[in-house]
Amino acid sequence: MTVSKEIKSQLAKLLATEDLVVEHRRVATAQFDVHTRVLTLPMWEKASNVVYDMLVGHEVGHALYTPDENWLEKKRIPHQFVNVVEDARIEKLMKRRYAGLSKTFYNGYKELNEQDFFAIADSNIADLNLADRSNLYFKIGNFLNLTFTEEEKVIVQKIAEVETFDEVLDVAEELYLFCKKKVEEQEEVEVPPSEQNSPEAEEESERYMPQGENEDTDVEESEQQTQQIEEPQVETADSLADNLEELIDKHGSENIYCELPKLDLKKVIVDNSKLHQYIDAFDARQLEKGASFDFPDASFREFKKSAQKEVNYLVKEFECKKAADSYARAQTSRTGVLDCTKLHTYKYNEDLFRKVTTYADGKNHGLIFVLDWSGSMQYVLEDTCKQLFNLIWFCKKVNIPFDVYAFTNEYRKVASDWHPDELYKKKVGLFAVENDFSMMNLLTSKTSSAVLEKQMLTIWRMALAFGNAYRTQYTWSPQMCLSGTPLNESLVALHGIIPKFQRENKLQKVQCIILTDGEANQLNHHVEIKRHWECDPRIVSRRFGGDMFLRDRKTGHTYNMGYYWHHFTDKMLQNLRDNFPYVNFIGIRLLAPRDAKSFMNRYGEDDTVAKSWKKDKSFVIKTSGYDAYFGMSANALSQDSEFEVEEGATKAKIKSAFVKSLKTKKLNKKVLGEFISLVV
Repeated sequence: MTVSKEIKSQLAKLLATEDLVVEHRRVATAQFDVHTRVLTLPMWEKASNVVYDMLVGHEVGHALYTPDENWLEKKRIPHQFVNVVEDARIEKLMKRRYAGLSKTFYNGYKELNEQDFFAIADSNIADLNLADRSNLYFKIGNFLNLTFTEEEKVIVQKIAEVETFDEVLDVAEELYLFCKKKVEEQEEVEVPPSEQNSPEAEEESERYMPQGENEDTDVEESEQQTQQIEEPQVETADSLADNLEELIDKHGSENIYCELPKLDLKKVIVDNSKLHQYIDAFDARQLEKGASFDFPDASFREFKKSAQKEVNYLVKEFECKKAADSYARAQTSRTGVLDCTKLHTYKYNEDLFRKVTTYADGKNHGLIFVLDWSGSMQYVLEDTCKQLFNLIWFCKKVNIPFDVYAFTNEYRKVASDWHPDELYKKKVGLFAVENDFSMMNLLTSKTSSAVLEKQMLTIWRMALAFGNAYRTQYTWSPQMCLSGTPLNESLVALHGIIPKFQRENKLQKVQCIILTDGEANQLNHHVEIKRHWECDPRIVSRRFGGDMFLRDRKTGHTYNMGYYWHHFTDKMLQNLRDNFPYVNFIGIRLLAPRDAKSFMNRYGEDDTVAKSWKKDKSFVIKTSGYDAYFGMSANALSQDSEFEVEEGATKAKIKSAFVKSLKTKKLNKKVLGEFISLVV
């Protein structure tokens, strides 16, 4: 069974009772940085779930109880002996803290013992030194028949009773000296007394004696003997470490953990008034050159007139659902005042008091729109603007504050002469957002109704021009050109835009609607490089690759960004939803008929969605990163929704026109109705 590293990360955090940063990397041993609170776990790909849980519990024990200090300044002991005692202590403390871990440690070590991870199958356990047998006793003692002398039992008992790390050092020193003494005794037994004073032995001792010193002193003889004595080892600890390393998959790609940069919104957002001053000045120059806006302006007025039915429908649905929500949360209570009209019923009615019903106030709503301003939107931008404008007129009628942003990487690039300011401080471990990225504040509820209509007309002109809907000398300004698709960059910016929008408008509930025709490439990430011809290292952007993870220290969540570009966007949206649980993230996607099937298959939708598309030319996906992802036929929306027929038309033509009108209205009402159910 595949081990879920995200679940194991959450396990580590829960055990540590703090928001540890957990990273799974291709390292030989686990590591914990007490300063950054980063717990690095090896990628034990071949470990079972129970062994993985046991190893996580063990490492969290070190994170919680092993201090960050250089203990070699206190005791000159080989680290293996300290590890034997410290492992016993931290596992005891973890079992004491979490009773359920006892079973996990029992089953995990049972599995390791059965697979001979301690390499004792072909060994005589009785021949092992006390450190090895103590290590086995506290880890797999339930499955072995271990014996200790009375002298050894004293030390084993001390290991079992240690509570502090200082006690660990003291007992580890005693364990080490005991094992070292046994090694010395064993060497004396192995060298017969008759050979100890032989010429060969004297010659051997002279080899280890420092030159230029008095060879007859007791100190030098002691040092000479020490140099000849082999240091005791904890072989079972080495075997366990080596075998645990075999559980690591060393052939896959390395995990890369990145965080989102905090963007400077003053540099990212193009102010609404500044933006339209630039556009208006450019349009004025076009008019001076003889350009005509008659056709787009007339089509805008015609669309606005025809759209009022959909807008009124939205308003009606919103008010009905808001009233229903308020009624559902109404509270009825007694006033304490007698109702005189009920006094005659006192013999059989206990409720003689007047009641008052209190209706809950509606929530303050606000909408943030994010419009795709990329080149692929060229031929669907007009239809997308129709949906956007319907929602804006709806917001104006029900007095809901809104902001409309269009993401682009053209505006700042041109405005700043190809050298835009940095949007954030670059550092290793951050996802990269290029400096030419910006969010153009196309429309906002902060302007007057007259100014808003003028700005909407300006956007409408550009939308028609991009789609070649009319041919005049009119063109669009260089800074307003359609660009690449910095969709993921806009999701990074929303981490700052949403709280700012909510704070400025004093809102309880925010909806974020993203209107796009597709997804975008994954974000790059920052790494540090130093080339041999450069004096200092520098930070650069590297393409998405390997197993990439988004780490959010605020929520404590880690997200595997997946392999495909749409997986990356879905995880970015999921991260936004985790950070802003009071926000609904809604996607509106205009689709050509040829793209609908592949889009549905991408999210593994069932036949219900396909049937909805076939019948209504629309569907809602609930398995993406959005709370709801609306797919709508661009062809159906572009059809004229008015019921118009020529004079003298046949019955067949009248019927066809009527059916066509109903289908379009049905599509709009169905999608708009589902949209309102999310907004209220």
